[in-house]
Amino acid sequence: MTLTLPRQRTSSELQELALDAGRDLDGALPHDVLRWAWAAFGKKFCVTSSMGDAVLATLASDVLPSAVDVIFLDTGYHFPQTLQTRDRVARTLNVNVVSVRPELTVAQQNVEFGQSLYARDPDPDACCAMRKVAPLNSALQPYLAWGAGLRRDESPSRSLAPVVGWDAKRGKVKVNPLACWTADDVSAYIAERDVIVNPLAYQGFPSIGCAPCTKAVLPGHTTRPRRPLGRPRQNRMRPARLRARNARLSRPLRLTCSTPSVAADMRPICRPCICFIATKPMLWIT
Repeated sequence: MTLTLPRQRTSSELQELALDAGRDLDGALPHDVLRWAWAAFGKKFCVTSSMGDAVLATLASDVLPSAVDVIFLDTGYHFPQTLQTRDRVARTLNVNVVSVRPELTVAQQNVEFGQSLYARDPDPDACCAMRKVAPLNSALQPYLAWGAGLRRDESPSRSLAPVVGWDAKRGKVKVNPLACWTADDVSAYIAERDVIVNPLAYQGFPSIGCAPCTKAVLPGHTTRPRRPLGRPRQNRMRPARLRARNARLSRPLRLTCSTPSVAADMRPICRPCICFIATKPMLWIT
């Protein structure tokens, strides 16, 4: 008897599948989204976790018929509490925690690039590129789809995040089972299932990453992630883009107005001043 192996989907077919699922599953419970992902991809589906909590890993452990791979980026800079959370997840949940490490150890990186690369110019993102982005890209290569724990209510930039979408940079299906959940939904699930939570979450850390780049937030202050301690506030655009942007900002704007008495007093104005003009009535930027 001859067995016929299932045909591997092309990139365009995977993209179409993602877009269709994104429409069909919008508003679905995380459990159902995970079941769909497993039915569609099986062992070619994984989830990622920074071990701030084990909400996504617990959901996957509860509903999937086999242990899913949970990708954890062990950057070498994590808090001890984060590593302890990872180890506890691996011991207690029906998941396969995969710790992914960068090519260089912290000590090797310090020798080659100098101490505290994460806090230095000209490219403060170089550390993340080597210790997070490149390892994640490498770890995801065997999979067709991957899941993450982002939610729409976390920030304006995520407010339109699809439940299932297409990760064009990696050529993979991106699954966000928690996209439609709110912070209250997460809190309720943590209480109901006694989900493992990183102890730092109860010590004022709303977002837990590498120790040098993470600090607690005082009550009443913003919950935006902070820049690494000791790193000055800076423009993180690349030099060429920064020069181009500054050139655009230095060009005068021509303003028109339908009110003659106002138009008579108008003169070219630099772009950084737009914010002051835009609030005045009957003014338009052309």
